[in-house]
Amino acid sequence: MGIMEYHQTFHNSDTYFDRSYSSSSSSYSSPCLTTFKGHSSYISSLTLAGKFLYSGSSDKEIRSWKRNPIQNCEENQEEFQNNMVTTGHGAVKSLVVSSDKLYSAHQDHKIRVWKISNDFDQQRKYTRLATLPTLGDRTARLLMPNNQVQIRRHKKCTWVHHVDTVSALALSNDESLLYSVSWDRTLKIWRTSDFKCLESVAGAHDDAINAVALAGDGDVYTGSTDKRIKVWRKNPDGKRHFLVQTLEKHSSGINALALAGDGSVLFSGACDRSVLVWEKEEGGGFMELVGVLRGHSKAILCLAVVLDLVCSGSADKTIRIWKRVVAGSGNYVCLTVLEGHNGPVKCLAAAVDRYNQNDRSLMVYSGGLDCDIKAWQICVPCV
Repeated sequence: MGIMEYHQTFHNSDTYFDRSYSSSSSSYSSPCLTTFKGHSSYISSLTLAGKFLYSGSSDKEIRSWKRNPIQNCEENQEEFQNNMVTTGHGAVKSLVVSSDKLYSAHQDHKIRVWKISNDFDQQRKYTRLATLPTLGDRTARLLMPNNQVQIRRHKKCTWVHHVDTVSALALSNDESLLYSVSWDRTLKIWRTSDFKCLESVAGAHDDAINAVALAGDGDVYTGSTDKRIKVWRKNPDGKRHFLVQTLEKHSSGINALALAGDGSVLFSGACDRSVLVWEKEEGGGFMELVGVLRGHSKAILCLAVVLDLVCSGSADKTIRIWKRVVAGSGNYVCLTVLEGHNGPVKCLAAAVDRYNQNDRSLMVYSGGLDCDIKAWQICVPCV
């Protein structure tokens, strides 16, 4: 392994860590397998669903990419087949996939739902099922004055509407609920069976909400330009969410949130160039700060978590791969830095490629403001 250096500082009782890492070399394999093009504007969202990678861009396009591994003894490569899902709507800000549906969030204040199906030659087809809020939902709310909310001095609309960019989406584990956040400072919950808006948390933050993450226990995390992360939980009656905790350690706006598999560890990335690590107290209590990952020279724009590895993408055009050093601690080390984008890295998706007793291989996909999507293979020995 290459020489690894790091330092730590501790401040007061906040358990606030400052760790910076540098590596003269790395024993971890992380080649860029391929760069694939198709979008004519910057990539704003990536999500994986089985053999398919979905990408959304600021030029209003959604594309799907089917991965076909090429068996080659000398060189591990990947070939991607590009398929246009849709074009012509508002700039795409977020994508999530359920078993047979694709949900897209847009800058035109809408959420769109796409039916995924296979035709006779096994090519995927995408048909728009709905635009949220649906016409039926809007019409039903219009009939009652108490469903109206003031959005500007002389303009009202129903509370089911987002009135600014829909910035992020998340699905519940059972895929029965869709959560959306917006620059209009609201958190909304939608039922996926009929696309009805069940709840809207108005004024959830003091500024635009940029990120949402959903834990397996139902806790909802929202991150905002107001520098705060808020934790929301359902009332015992299951009908409304209430504020459980506000996390305030970032010094600038929050751009990204990601949860570890069991939902007990939260990672947050912000314009202050740091990734904060939060862990839930024993017994399912409050979240507490346990670590800070530093190394990027500009804002953190995106995060992805797979197994015990954390991927962070930044405006400094790089991706860093972090690994926890000791189980149950907030100590992380930067395994490698991925360089190759010619612009800020805006979105990430990651998945396990291979896992055995000797090593594990991950695939990391990155989308940038350079309009490129890159595929990286990360090989890490099992220690």
